[in-house]
Amino acid sequence: MEKLPKDPMILFSAVNMLLRDDYKNLDELCDDMQVDRKQLEDKLATAGFEYNPEQNKFW
Repeated sequence: MEKLPKDPMILFSAVNMLLRDDYKNLDELCDDMQVDRKQLEDKLATAGFEYNPEQNKFW
C-alpha cells in the first residue's frame, strides 16, 4: 500500500476517487496497484468504512 495514503480518511477519499474514475471494481484496483485487498479493506474498516460492490465505493 506504499502508493496509497496512510491516513484512513485520505485513503478513503483517494480509493473512492480511483474507483469512480479508473477502475470497474476493487479487485481491478488492487491488482493494478499491487495492493493486498484484505489489508486495504481492513485499514478502511478501522475508520468505519466498508466496500459496497454495487456502488463500487467505500462508505
